[in-house]
This record gives sequence, structure tokens and C-alpha cells, in this order.
Amino acid sequence: MNQVQCFLNDAEQRRAEESAVNNWLSELKDAMYKADDIIDLARLEGNKLLVDDGSSSRCSATCIIFQLFTCLPNIQKRQEIAVRIRILNTELEKISKLGERFLKLHNMQPKEEDSVVRRMETCEVVEPNLVGNETLLASTKLVEMILRHKDKKTYKIGIVGTGGVGKTTLAQKVYNDEKMKRAFSLRAWVCVSQGYSKNALLKEVLRKFGIVCKEDETIGELSRKLAAAAEKKSLFLVLDDIWQHEVWTNLLRIPLDTAATTIILVTTRNDTTAQVIGVEDVHRVQLMCDHTGWELLWKCMNINEESEVQNLRDIGMDIVEREIMYGVDLIRFWIVEGFVEEQAGQLLEDTAQEYYTELIYRNLLQPDPIFVGEGRCIMHDLIRCLAQHLSQDECFCGDPQSLDAKSLSRLRRISIVADNGSVMLPDMDKEEIRARTLLIHSDKPTIIVENTIFKRLPYIRVLDLTSSVIKFIPDCIASLIHLRSLDLDESDISYLPESIGCLINLQVLNLQRCKTLNSLPLGITRLCKLRRLGLSETPINQVPKGIGGLKFLNDLEGFPVGHAIANFTQMQEGWTLEELGGLLRLRRLGIIKLEKADHCSTDSVLINKHHLKALDLQCTKHRDEPYSEQEVRNVEETFERLIPPHTLENLDIMNFFAKSYPTWLGTTHLSSLKYLALIYCRSCVHLPAIGQLPDLKYLEIRGATAAGKIGPEFFCCGIGNPGAKEAVAFPKLEKLMIVEMPNWE
Repeated sequence: MNQVQCFLNDAEQRRAEESAVNNWLSELKDAMYKADDIIDLARLEGNKLLVDDGSSSRCSATCIIFQLFTCLPNIQKRQEIAVRIRILNTELEKISKLGERFLKLHNMQPKEEDSVVRRMETCEVVEPNLVGNETLLASTKLVEMILRHKDKKTYKIGIVGTGGVGKTTLAQKVYNDEKMKRAFSLRAWVCVSQGYSKNALLKEVLRKFGIVCKEDETIGELSRKLAAAAEKKSLFLVLDDIWQHEVWTNLLRIPLDTAATTIILVTTRNDTTAQVIGVEDVHRVQLMCDHTGWELLWKCMNINEESEVQNLRDIGMDIVEREIMYGVDLIRFWIVEGFVEEQAGQLLEDTAQEYYTELIYRNLLQPDPIFVGEGRCIMHDLIRCLAQHLSQDECFCGDPQSLDAKSLSRLRRISIVADNGSVMLPDMDKEEIRARTLLIHSDKPTIIVENTIFKRLPYIRVLDLTSSVIKFIPDCIASLIHLRSLDLDESDISYLPESIGCLINLQVLNLQRCKTLNSLPLGITRLCKLRRLGLSETPINQVPKGIGGLKFLNDLEGFPVGHAIANFTQMQEGWTLEELGGLLRLRRLGIIKLEKADHCSTDSVLINKHHLKALDLQCTKHRDEPYSEQEVRNVEETFERLIPPHTLENLDIMNFFAKSYPTWLGTTHLSSLKYLALIYCRSCVHLPAIGQLPDLKYLEIRGATAAGKIGPEFFCCGIGNPGAKEAVAFPKLEKLMIVEMPNWE
């Protein structure tokens, strides 16, 4: 497998150009998937043998005799795995040799840089199919900004956005503005792209400046020519589609330093590239609205007849719709698919979060502007279409009934669009479904899924049955040894089988908003690789003891608190706060029913959880009758002891019924806090003193009905520190929401 891996990078680069490479690569990937499945099986059986060996020394003679019979299936299973490995090794060896011969025959070494600048990719001529007012307004703004800085020695401005969003079109408008033409003695437009050549790029700039170059001139000679041409001149240079900052920092910066004034306009997909170049001002090109996208579509298709336009509109509006995703969902998918590499001292989720942020910086994903922070993102249609094209042999999105058995058997990832509210996989005859991922989407409130789906997906790793009408999970789920993620959110399940504990590879289990699910099986505590357990808005009232033994668990939502009751069973009405003590990797935590918490013996339940980023603390929704003094005192003490770590970034407190907030909230202890929501804390008369939280960007206060006014203590002005009056309250606040406060004076 290591030998075969060496071919993948080159083959991936050539697959779009040579169909034979694509066919070879498909065979290779198919074999690698098989290898991955065999490794899973070998690990499973190996763990069973270790358990058997570990217990054998304590067995009685009768037990040893019994094991002589039970070991026969183990031997048979080991032999089966060995045969599969031998067959696969033979297959891999053939593919590897074929690849070596093929690569050598077709010179599949890394390609050298292009010898010329791809000057035909873009030019300074303005795009004729210009639509919407956004580009015109933005170009006017940029021209004014550039002209204000035209007397500076060097001024760099950037246009940043995802591919195909209109960066080049905007730059063309700026470049061709009449004011810009009159303001500079030298102007040049150069399309850089990824495969640029230093020699050809310098010649292109010189050609635009009117300087003739010889064919055999070196980079040094061309640089000296450029310096002489720019000396004491005012120049405007557009570097379009720039990918590497070295184009400016190592190639053009020094020779152009001879100019009297230099204005550089760069267009790039990558924020980091713009930052390293030293761009002073950035204009971010946003995705066009649906109406503008539709206008561009029909203009490009040269359709003028009104009837034709109307016929196309229904289809066209579907094309220009956005694809919206939540960052946490993407991160979980990447982890369970094995895309995230381990980094020393860092959770996989933190590494995946860095991937997500990097994709946003590169503008391959764009944050949804109506969502706080970068928690939800939008994928541009062009990128999505490209991704679908490149993965069409392995991935499918649509109605699976449109596929034949052979096509379906080769797919690894299936996203079903269930427009009719039901999901039925086609009959396969002798073919086997080898899908690793199955996602179901529907506009219907509920989805009907065939009962045999668990038996028909033996290789499944990601199974999303959100909103399905499945009422129970069959015991045969234990055979899905490869399953990493099971999503049953909003489904009709009423119980989970004990056999779910056999899913030793399961990392994500979502059971949110399952209105008829009241208990969790003991088998949950055997899911030793579980990283995420979602229970929010599910009425769980019976849980097994031992949740603290799941050492990899770092995302736990809907943790129901219950009283510690001594009994001889392994079940209880809720978990105690002490059971959180062993979960040191917690990154996201949501606790409910906090009014049921017993007196906690320590303050370190949360404060030692250094990975914790998001915390949701909830009491049960307010009841009609008033709370007793003992209940109020108990919940106040409970919250006071739940001191979060100073690294916490998101905090929600909901239905808190004590008269004052915990003291740790009214200090600068939470110095990393960015998001704070205080929801229906109806008994608190005063708001917490949070005005000096240095990084707070979002603040929501809802339903604080006992609060009559907001005093200076809220802003931390002059409270115990006269000098604090000069401090700026909420220095980074971007969004403030204060609603449902009828007694606010």
C-alpha cells in the first residue's frame, strides 16, 4: 500500500487530461478501499482475540474446554482474513506494476513550470455580460480609493473572493476607468495563475510598458530593464489571479522600487497571499444574489425570446441557488472519513477546524453573512459543480432509482434527494452495494426508509437517517463493523438495541430531537471510540452508568443531570456532574436539567477541561409555581461551581432561575469568550458585569424579565476602579440583541 501511495499524487493531477490514467486510478482506489475494509475487520477480530487471551488465565478448566470449541470460528475468521489479504496483495501488486510501466511510458514525472505566462486566461478587456449594479458601485469605490493613494511611494490593494465570483471583472472595470488611464504614466495587466514563469512574466510586464525584449535575456537582465523603465515614473500594475506571494516579494518588488509611485492591484482567492504581499486594503467580492445570477445565466446563453426565458427560468434558478453547510457537520464528516491527520497535542476536531478556516481563507468556502461568525458556510456553485465532476465515479447526488446495479455498486458516497418522502435502493441482483456514506435529504417533514437498509449496506461508514420514520434499530446493526457515524436526529426511534455496543468504530452518534426515545442502552458505554454524542431536545430519563469511561468523547450535547441513587442496576435517571470528571477531551458540552444536580464536591468539574470551547448550561423550562428557597439556593451553588476554563469561546445559559448570575461570569476570567447568550434568566435583577470581556463579539439577552434597567455595572465602569471609566466597554462587540424585556425602564 505504501508503494502504491506514491503514484496517487501524479495520477490525480493527470486524471483530467488522460482517460487511461483515470481508469487506472479508479482501479487503484477500489483496491485501497478494499484494503481499508480488511484492516477494519482485522482490527475487530484482533480485539476479540486480545479479550479472549486476557480472560483465559482466569478461566476454570471447564471454561478452557469450552474455548477449544469457540476458538474454531476464530481460526476460520483469521483464515478468511488471511485469504482476503493475499488476494488483495496480488491485486495491488498488479496495479502497482501496471502503474510503474504506465507512468514511465507516459513520462508521468511532475510537470515543469509553463514556459509562458497564460496571457490568454484573462486580459484587461471588460467582460461584455456585465450584470447587476454591485460591480459598478465597487469599481467606483476602488478607483476613488486608489486615486487617494496615488502619490504614495507604494500602495497595494487587493480584490479577494472565490473562483468565478467576479474578481477579474471588477479589476477590468478599475483598470479601464478613464480617471485611472490619466493618472498613471505606465500601466500593465498581467495574469499570473499557478503555472507562471518568472522569465515570461517579466517580459509580459515590459511588453505592456512598451519595452522590446530579446528571446535569450536572463531574469537578471530583464529585472534591470524593468527597473530602468519604471524609474521616476508613476505606474499602475494589475496582478490578476495571483496564487504565490513570491511573484511580488521576490520578483517584482525590487525592480519596481525605482518608480516614483507604484500602485499594485492584486486579485486572489487566498487571504493569506494578500496579507503576505502586504495589501493595505482588501475588497471582498461577495456571491451575487439569485436574481443577478439568473440575469447572467440567460445573457450568457443569448436567449431573447420571452417564452424561452421563462421556460429556462425554473431550471436556471435552481442552478444559481447556494449550497449551505454547517462547519461542525463538515468537521465531523472529515474526521470519520479519515481525512484529518493527527497533530501532536491537538484534538482531531481542532485540526479539522484549521482545515475549515483555511478553506474560508482560500475562498473555497464563504461564511454565510446572516450567520454569526463562521459557523455556517456557503459553497459557490462553480466549486460545487467542479467537485461533483471530479468525484462523479465515486459520488452521486440524486434519486438512486435512476442508477443501474453496476453503477450503484461502484459508488462510495451517495446523497439521496428524496423528493417523494421515501427512500428505496434499487435491487442489485448479484452486485453488492459498497457505499461508505449515505446521506438523505428531503423537503418532507418525515422520510420513509426501507426496513432492510441496515442489511444492504455492509461497508457503510457514515449513515444519516435524519427525520426518518424508523421506529427501532434492528440487532443486525452489530454487523456494521465499519460504521463511524450514525445520525438519527428527528427520527421516530423509541429505543436502541444493546447490540449498538458492538459498533467499536462508531465515533459520532446523533440522537437529537427524537421525541419518543426515553432511554439509552448500557451498550453505549462500550463505544470506546465515540467522539460525539448528541442528545439535545430528546426526553432521555434513563441512562447507563459509566459515561466517564468514553475517553475520546469531546462533543456531548444534551447531557441530562440526575440524582445519584445507590442501586444494583447499571441504569439511572441521569448522570451526575462528577461523571464529567474523566472526560478531559471535552470540546463542546451541553448540560440540561441542572436543577437536579446534587451538591458537587469540587469546583474543577469544568475548569480543568482545557479543550472546552463551547458550553451550554440549561435548567428545565420555567414552571408555573414558584421555586422554593432551597431549589434556588441549590441551582445557584451548582452554577457557581461550574467554573469554565478561561479558553471558553461560546457560552449559553438558559432558564437559570437564581437571583444573581455566577460570579465567574462578572469578571474577566473568560478572556477568550466571543459569544454569550443569556436566555430566559427571568429571576436575575441585575445583568452581569461583562463589559470588559476583551474578545466578546456577539451578545444576546432574551427574556430577562426581572431586570428593570441596565446600570453602569453592566459596562464595568467605575465599579471598584475609578480608572475603569475611561475603558471602552465591549471593545470588539459586533452584534447586540436585547429582546423580551417588558420591565426594562
